[in-house]
Amino acid sequence: MTNAWTKSDWRNKPRVQMPEYPDSAELAQVEAQLSKYPPLVFAGEARRLKSALAQASRGEAFLLQGGDCAESFGEFSADAIRDTFKVMLQMAMVLTYAAKVPVVKVGRMAGQFAKPRSSATETINGVELPSYRGDIINDIDFTAEARIPDPKRMLQAYTQAAASLNLLRAFSTGGYADVHQVHSWTLGFTESDEAERYRDMANRISDTLDFMKAAGVNQDTAHTLQSVDFYTSHEALLLEYEEALCRIDSTTGKPVAGSGHMIWIGDRTRQPDGAHVEFCRGVQNPIGLKCGPSTTEEDLKVLMEKLNPENEAGRLTLIARFGAGNVGDHLPRLIKTVKSAGANVVWSCDPMHGNTIKSATGYKTRPFDAVLREVRQFFDIHKSEGTIPGGVHFEMTGRDVTECTGGVHAVTEDDLSSRYHTACDPRLNASQALELAFLVAQEISESHSQDRAEAV
Repeated sequence: MTNAWTKSDWRNKPRVQMPEYPDSAELAQVEAQLSKYPPLVFAGEARRLKSALAQASRGEAFLLQGGDCAESFGEFSADAIRDTFKVMLQMAMVLTYAAKVPVVKVGRMAGQFAKPRSSATETINGVELPSYRGDIINDIDFTAEARIPDPKRMLQAYTQAAASLNLLRAFSTGGYADVHQVHSWTLGFTESDEAERYRDMANRISDTLDFMKAAGVNQDTAHTLQSVDFYTSHEALLLEYEEALCRIDSTTGKPVAGSGHMIWIGDRTRQPDGAHVEFCRGVQNPIGLKCGPSTTEEDLKVLMEKLNPENEAGRLTLIARFGAGNVGDHLPRLIKTVKSAGANVVWSCDPMHGNTIKSATGYKTRPFDAVLREVRQFFDIHKSEGTIPGGVHFEMTGRDVTECTGGVHAVTEDDLSSRYHTACDPRLNASQALELAFLVAQEISESHSQDRAEAV
């Protein structure tokens, strides 16, 4: 971050994965309108998140980041927001119990409208059209008109994000997040025969809550039992939108991205001299950086220096996404690079993007077992390297979809067509997401037990 940086500097850098709008005058009008709107989040909130992530970098907290692959205008509803929020609270409770540290809850929500694509076009039945790039850019309908980038969609994205944040803030502080209610939902999950193996941990959580109540720690005496801090995040892909919502923090005089508490740079847009890195380096928000197999040690050194020149704890989260079976080929070399630079980072595992396959029935899916395998490999390597596995990053929904195979309720490839609703990539459903939290919790508990045994 430098005094010379301005929020429009990215326009002088090479840009990828961004649309070319056919009407530049209309685009300018939308940008001007957006720039007058209130920011969606505030600098103080972003600073609190950065402080919480600094704790995660030291092993004093754990990051849980999750939500939609790509938010949809058509699927938007209060119930959908509530259901995803509910599952994230359940996951956080299980992880808090296992890790014995606070869980930092960050949703892929209220801004995750744009998606990078592997190809600029797609072909269906011999017809080739521009790819769908998320509802903030164009429409998923497969027609030539629908696929034209429309800047006015940014205004609808802003309105939906504002409504989402309004509801999330109400859920976070209005009693819906009460710890006893959250645990009652989790107990419902473990009552099924398929989830019986998770019942023991759920019962131990119940015992803990009963002890706290007996000791006089309840909703009336401890406000934190009925409210939570919940933050939002998204990939900062559409830079016209990001620039329009960038503001100057009146407290520090520094720029802040007003579109979300945390923004990240994708694996396809992390060019050290590219537009996305240029924009993100200048805002004071926490920044995520996706690291895939093609991330080189030299690029990572340059990116860490550009994105976090002051080596500030909590500023930079490295989100590893390699695919099950590939983690050992890439994560150790990147960990060594971070160590040699003495860099402060949060290490987070994204086990979704490297494990996407096409089913025999033609659907993109992600096998639950592969997702879990990558998480376990992530934890194992950090243990062997003596570094801290600081978080997990899932594409998930609170709805009962059938997009990823496996899990306790055993979604099969034949089931995929029944409730396949994603606008882009397959998501874990509510049951799969909570099961994964239990399994990650077991990994953390076992690691803590080993550490205690070694200390003795």
